[in-house]
Amino acid sequence: MDATKKLRIYFTGVGGQGSLTATALLARTALHAGVDVVAGEVHGMAQRGGVVESVLLLGGWRSPKLEPGEADLMLGFEPLETLRGLPYLRKGGQVFSSSDAMPPVSVSMGKAQYPSLDDIKARVEKVASQVHFLPCRELGLKAGAMQAGNTVLLAAVCASGVLPFGVDVFEESLRLYLPAKLLDVNLRALEYGRSFFE
Repeated sequence: MDATKKLRIYFTGVGGQGSLTATALLARTALHAGVDVVAGEVHGMAQRGGVVESVLLLGGWRSPKLEPGEADLMLGFEPLETLRGLPYLRKGGQVFSSSDAMPPVSVSMGKAQYPSLDDIKARVEKVASQVHFLPCRELGLKAGAMQAGNTVLLAAVCASGVLPFGVDVFEESLRLYLPAKLLDVNLRALEYGRSFFE
């Protein structure tokens, strides 16, 4: 693993999903692996189910700023937010996203239409070189808690080889930083994420 590999990661999700917690956990994992980390958060309207964005820069960046077209990797915790965050991804970047929709209020009220997952994938594939959609919430529930779906996504990214550390380091990080009562569920979720690349 190359601890000096520079990587700009953009996270996007919906308020209440735990995407900021996921960002912090991946940052701690990177530090545990000896990788330089800079993190920044754009909270958005987290309390109202609005978009939540954050940034994680690995490998020696000085500022947590990320301009459109600069992200090497995008982690989307909700498919429509992945689509909306696409302008931040550089051409040829990689995308890992949950395939489980959480439609916004405008869709629930019938004022807007939610695009099909096939449509979202097709639009993402026009920009990204690699695209992975995983049923994160579904697998999180299977592991024992919907929130563990974020662990599924992070484990898949760690297992893919795109980061300067692997899924074993992520597992060590879970054991170090998660409260004991949450550990078993998240270790099960980790195995679901790992299995996508084995």
